[in-house]
Amino acid sequence: MPSTTAPLAAARRLLPTALRHLVLLTISLSMVGPFIWMILSGFKGTPQILADPTSLIPDPWVPGNFTDAWNALPFGRAYLNSGYIMVLSVAGTVLTSALAGYAFARIEFRGANLLFGLFLLMQMVPMQVTLVPFYFLMARLGWVDSHLAIIVPAMLVNPFGVFLMRQFIRQIPRELEDAALIDGCGRWKTFFFIILPNIRPALGALAIIAALDSWNNFLLPLIVLNTTDLFTVPLLLSQFEGQYGGLNQGLIMAATTISTIPMLLIFLLAQRQIMSSLATSGLGGR
Repeated sequence: MPSTTAPLAAARRLLPTALRHLVLLTISLSMVGPFIWMILSGFKGTPQILADPTSLIPDPWVPGNFTDAWNALPFGRAYLNSGYIMVLSVAGTVLTSALAGYAFARIEFRGANLLFGLFLLMQMVPMQVTLVPFYFLMARLGWVDSHLAIIVPAMLVNPFGVFLMRQFIRQIPRELEDAALIDGCGRWKTFFFIILPNIRPALGALAIIAALDSWNNFLLPLIVLNTTDLFTVPLLLSQFEGQYGGLNQGLIMAATTISTIPMLLIFLLAQRQIMSSLATSGLGGR
């Protein structure tokens, strides 16, 4: 009789792999499922959503929900607002985080570690705690109902970005900077021509994360913006839900899809760079 040892051994080796893939597939479906349901619900009529909320296939298909949602409120203007706020915020965040990360990683000064620790503590303070003084500060500056109240704080304060830049810069050999200094480069030339080219993966990852954070920012625009023409996409979507939430659920799902798809596509296209950069940032820190 043929031996059954080899098939059993192969089955024992494959079983853990199969179980691991099954668990990962289940988790993936639990995360992707709501997005699929949201997109398909945008093609449904309100009666179907109310009668059978768990159904996936629209019956009948109502593609007009998307054009109606786009035209119901000035989504085009909101997209423009969110877009240029995102570009300016990301550019400022990347630059200031890289500068601060370089200072903490390479410039020795008294109290550097204490200051860096205090800076990271800002990450642990909930935004809701600082909303009242933040609003009074914006009012004193005359930035209430202005995009400056959203752009400038995002450009100047990003503890995670500073930490990420510091970790990457500390992995760059000091010999590169020493060679640049011998050739006559100062701090600024060394930063722009030596440091920045060597941390491009981290800069890209931070830019993507900052873009997602800027696009999805809801609380600050809600506090400081009053004029509809200045609204960002999340804030306009909130107003949209207030007007149509109980009347047309399909329209709400279509509007939500419109607001979500751009950043979802960006994340899906750039997730490999984000994960690799975050993984690398923890390898070489001292």
